Amino acid sequence: MSTPIRILGIDPGLRHTGWGIIEQAGARLVHIAHGVIEAPTDLSMAERLGHIFEAVGELARHHEPHAAGVEETLVNANPRSALKLGQARGAAMAALAMAGVPVAEFAPRQIKLSVVGTGTADKDQVKFMVQRLLPRAGEMKLDAADALACAICAAHHLPMQMIKKGAA
Repeated sequence: MSTPIRILGIDPGLRHTGWGIIEQAGARLVHIAHGVIEAPTDLSMAERLGHIFEAVGELARHHEPHAAGVEETLVNANPRSALKLGQARGAAMAALAMAGVPVAEFAPRQIKLSVVGTGTADKDQVKFMVQRLLPRAGEMKLDAADALACAICAAHHLPMQMIKKGAA
């Protein structure tokens, strides 16, 4: 059996940043942990970004992932919202970089396709499939399910040269 590779998935958000950690050993995926980072809405934008940065950095230090997958920002009808979401995403990615964790970025459509089989799946379908693929995960919020889906996508797509030394 191959050495397990620990992967952290991040679903960024200013209010709720989902996170999920899995281990991959060959074709086998195992749930390790998941949760949601909640940045208080009464904080300034800079303080909220700092909260996300610190929390993601702590996750990286505690769980020592070999790689991470982060969901890309979907540019929607509201450019202002997309810019704010991009800042939360940047805070999470900077924290991972500071911890020495290689980061891959995945489009929402690619993540849904990897987990559900269709790029147009809704959040409930993604959660349903994540719970089937990772039965030990139990109940979870949608943001955590999206983060675990991102970790699963990363497990399927990360090139081996991206994996942090020490996993092999």
